Amino acid sequence: MSSNWHGRTKVALAALLLGIAGCAQEAPEPPVTPEPANPQAQEAPTGLPLQEIADVDIPYHKTVLENGLTVIVHEDHKTPIVSVTVWYHVGSKNEVAGKTGFAHLFEHLMFNGTEHFNDDYFRPLEQVGATEMNGTTSRDRTNYFQNVPTPALDLALWMESDRMGHLLGAIDQGKLDEQRAVVKNEKRQRESAPYGKVWEQIAQNTYPAGHPYSWTTIGSMEDLDRATVEDVHEWFKTYYGPSNAVLVIAGDVDTETAIAKARQAFGAIPPGPPVTRPAKNFAPLAQPRRITLQDRVAQGRLYAVWNVPEWGHADLPALDLATTVLGAGKTSRLHRRLVEQEQLATDVSLGVGSGELGSQIYLVVTARPDVDLARIEAVANEELSRFAQEGPSPDELERARMRALSGFLRGIEKVGGFAGKAQILAESQTFSGNPEFWKTDLTRLREATPGQLQATVQKWLGDNRLTITVEPYPAYAALGEDVDRATLPATAAPPDLDFPALERTRLDNGLQIVLARRPNAPTVELDLLVPAGFASDDPSRSGLAGLTLDMLEEGSSRRDAQQIAAETERLGATIGVSATLDAGIISLSSLRETLEPSLALFAEIVRDPAFPEDRLALLKQQRLADIAQEKTQPSSMAQRVLPPLLYGPEHPYGQPLTGSGYESVVQDATVESLRDFYKRHVHPKEAVLVAVGDIDLDTLRQQVEQALGSWTAPEDAVVATTLPTPPSPDKPRIFLIDRPDYSQSMIMAGELVPPTGAPEDLAFRAVNAVLGGMFTSRLNFNLREQKGWAYGAGSRLIDAKGHRPWMLHAPVQQDKTAAAMREISREIHGIIKSSPISSDELDKAQKNMTLKLPGQFETAAQVASGIQNITLYDLSDDYYDRFVQDIRALTPDQTSQVARDWIDPSRLTWVVVGDLRKIEPEIRALGWGEVEIVDADGRPRNDAAAPAE
Repeated sequence: MSSNWHGRTKVALAALLLGIAGCAQEAPEPPVTPEPANPQAQEAPTGLPLQEIADVDIPYHKTVLENGLTVIVHEDHKTPIVSVTVWYHVGSKNEVAGKTGFAHLFEHLMFNGTEHFNDDYFRPLEQVGATEMNGTTSRDRTNYFQNVPTPALDLALWMESDRMGHLLGAIDQGKLDEQRAVVKNEKRQRESAPYGKVWEQIAQNTYPAGHPYSWTTIGSMEDLDRATVEDVHEWFKTYYGPSNAVLVIAGDVDTETAIAKARQAFGAIPPGPPVTRPAKNFAPLAQPRRITLQDRVAQGRLYAVWNVPEWGHADLPALDLATTVLGAGKTSRLHRRLVEQEQLATDVSLGVGSGELGSQIYLVVTARPDVDLARIEAVANEELSRFAQEGPSPDELERARMRALSGFLRGIEKVGGFAGKAQILAESQTFSGNPEFWKTDLTRLREATPGQLQATVQKWLGDNRLTITVEPYPAYAALGEDVDRATLPATAAPPDLDFPALERTRLDNGLQIVLARRPNAPTVELDLLVPAGFASDDPSRSGLAGLTLDMLEEGSSRRDAQQIAAETERLGATIGVSATLDAGIISLSSLRETLEPSLALFAEIVRDPAFPEDRLALLKQQRLADIAQEKTQPSSMAQRVLPPLLYGPEHPYGQPLTGSGYESVVQDATVESLRDFYKRHVHPKEAVLVAVGDIDLDTLRQQVEQALGSWTAPEDAVVATTLPTPPSPDKPRIFLIDRPDYSQSMIMAGELVPPTGAPEDLAFRAVNAVLGGMFTSRLNFNLREQKGWAYGAGSRLIDAKGHRPWMLHAPVQQDKTAAAMREISREIHGIIKSSPISSDELDKAQKNMTLKLPGQFETAAQVASGIQNITLYDLSDDYYDRFVQDIRALTPDQTSQVARDWIDPSRLTWVVVGDLRKIEPEIRALGWGEVEIVDADGRPRNDAAAPAE
């Protein structure tokens, strides 16, 4: 259950030292770049004890089975979950021209059943509570991963080993055609997004024809159509043997047991043939190249790409640090110059993307509307030249280094999934043959000097680059078979969720403190909840709350925004703001060692914002640009329009779901209006400070008292928002938004259901899981797996104190828009009438909802989010402890009754974004009632009867 639509602003996993691809073990390491004679650039950095903070380890045991499978085990017993991760040393670079996209297509096929379990891969894992299940494909590797409750380790190993050793007999033409359609829809979805076709141009124009990096991972439509079942078999036999794979088992398991289980599950699989590795060739550009593109975007964008050496090269950590100083975060040189000082751009980033054959550095700058990209390019070049001539200051280097190290510490709190320790070990082993290679880069990062950063920029960031401007339109042997493949392994009952006990206290000024102790957590997470959510806005002033919260980081009476950002980096902390409908959230993530000064800085931001005029002007420009971008992206277009249609324009919840508000409100916002909102909504009266970390309540209270104890609330302080009962439509409504030339259609539908924590809340969560809340849900199975019309489809609940939105969503291929709407309607009618929830479906939903709980509270930040829910929605302190038994107690009759009570197809409001020239006639032909064409703000369009050609 999540209540933060924008996500936690403070989560930062540093993929840091390890890029997205690898280096071959046998290649000699190039020499370190020599340092220039620049005395200022070679000053030793000073500040926090980097050596102590960076003195981390990921203990492991490595063994190689007789068939060549490398097995790495890491023990972490803080949570009863185990990550099972498999990396195959194969990616799109192993394809050949004319058969591109095959590595990614094959990744999809790996989830479609095996000879012994010919069903969806996710199905049994969802039933045991697995989390973060997925697979990804890069140029250099394909990985598969899942986090499972400890008793389900046998099942996860059985599933992974079964598809490694017994896949081909289950693949037929039907499955290939199905996944080909899914991948093609994924490609359409990516390329239809703003700037979506840039990356194909980068691949084609930074590498010579035939180079393994000269095509994108997803490939071309023509090549996908050419893939055959024979190609599938050949790919599997060539690259998916144990000798070309790394298995990492990380989490709540002892090493000896893990190795024995791995040997039992994988040991009998034949090793596979030796794999030939392409030679390293980062293909430096011989001369500058330039491309101009047009796209349906609100803002122009500048891309610059340099080819640099491969993963593991000694210069990459220095390049990482240099690009951080130049283009990562508010304190970076390019951000200060382009976004703040000259106000030419709304955002800028510069970073390294590592690859096994070669790496690239990407500069991306999004221009403010009507700003000449040539001017932006000139300024960026000036800053790059200045860095090459002067190097970074010691303080800039220290902050960049601290940013990387503190992000790394936050990242390794997780055992696996999309990131975490399992991925770090697997990547190091796959591309260097040494699971500890990450330490080499960590040392290089810790020891880098200003002179090294200057030298690497001089060496690698020269004029020979690709510039793209996007203008708005306009010898192994197998063991004997010793594992039973006839049936899936049984999974023992998982341990009950052990949600931390909550300790509470209250300061004299009314501020409540809720603490969950988290022994050995590397960070302390603090979330201050104040009555400044989106719904606290007058509906006619939507966007004011978000602007006010964002301005808290823009300066205090003691520090300006740059000084705040610099001090935050020095402390290894992150401070951010976010909001839900019902609360504004000001967050601090601090290292244990620097909590006291970090909390003092946090209090300064919360209590003493300066609201400087120049920063508000800049923030307004950025927010207006954000809104303009939202109005070009089909998903956000629908999310902006749907809530006002559901609630009515006068209801506090009747605002864009994105939280950005309306242009007129942003344009009219003044320092005085923000100060007034801040005074009434950001105060300690009934505010709650959620804390999670390795700290006791007395110590925490003492530090919070020192920082926030003298903070007081005004007499007119707002503590709650009145939420009237919204109107209920008596018939279906369909609203269309024109997005010319969009190759897909975004379908979104919704209606209002009772609040979070209502008596039937858990039962409806189970209904939602069955209909659209799981990968194996009815909607996703219908539109993705059976029809192949969508890359994904589902439904979700937005938590709220009042009536909340329940929304269904499906981005579908254009020519199936009306047919997909018909299928969605059929599934809704089925679950309330002709096809009620079966006991088998409910059992799967119950297992999915309960068994994955430990994985949802792995990190301190995740625990803090859970406590936010308890606090905001008046749930009992033992809500999560009782969650399992309450969900398991549900019956099919209960859930079916709640589905009938809460879902009424006649009250559904539909919003469809697409090319109306192509989709409007067939939608009207559905005959479901009135169809209205609206603009991106939900207002009736004057030319509704005739979409423009």
